[in-house]
Amino acid sequence: MMILKAVLVAVIAYLLGSISVGMITSKLLGGPNLREVGSGNTGATNALRAMGLKGGIIVFVGDILKALIASIIGGVLLGFDGKMIAALFVIIGHSWPCFFQFKGGKGVSCTCGAIFLTYTWQAIICYILTLTIIGVTKYVSLGSICLMLMYAAAVILTEVFTGFPHWFAIPCALCMAALVIWRHKENIQRLLNGTERKLGEKK
Repeated sequence: MMILKAVLVAVIAYLLGSISVGMITSKLLGGPNLREVGSGNTGATNALRAMGLKGGIIVFVGDILKALIASIIGGVLLGFDGKMIAALFVIIGHSWPCFFQFKGGKGVSCTCGAIFLTYTWQAIICYILTLTIIGVTKYVSLGSICLMLMYAAAVILTEVFTGFPHWFAIPCALCMAALVIWRHKENIQRLLNGTERKLGEKK
C-alpha cells in the first residue's frame, strides 16, 4: 500500500509539474513562444525577459502554486515522505512536461514552492540568502544554483542534528539539487566564461 501511494504521489506531482504555466501565460498574453526565445526554457526568468514583469510574476507564482499543491497532496497521502516525493517529481514534470513535448523550465520556481512545505524555516533562510546573492551579483542562475546547494545542505544538517527522523528526505533533496543544477549546466559554463547575462541586462 505504501509503495502504491508513493507511485500515486509521484504520478500526480509529475502531471502537475507538466502544466507549463510559462507556455499557457505566453499564449494568453500574446507573448512569444518561450522555447524559441532567450534561453529557450519556459521558466519564470525567461518569461520575465520575454514578456516583462507581469508575465514573469504570473509564471513564477503559477509554478510555485503547482508545487505547493503537489506537496500538499503528497502530504495528505503519504505524510512527510510524500511531500518530498512530490517535491522531486513536480520538478521533474516542470523540467520535462509530458503535455509540452518534454521541453520545460529549470525547476527553480517549483523548488521555491516545494521546499517551503518540507523544511519551512530552513527554506526561508535559503530564500533570503538566494535573494541576497541575486541582488549583489545580478545573476539569477547563480542564485538558483546556490539555493539548491543550500537547501540540500540544510536538509542534511537538519537530519544529522535531529537523529534522522526523515532520512528519506536526504536522497530526495540531493536528487532535487542535482537535477536543477544539471539543468543549469549551460549557465554554469557562461558564468565561468563571464558571458552570463545579468538580471535586467539587455541582450
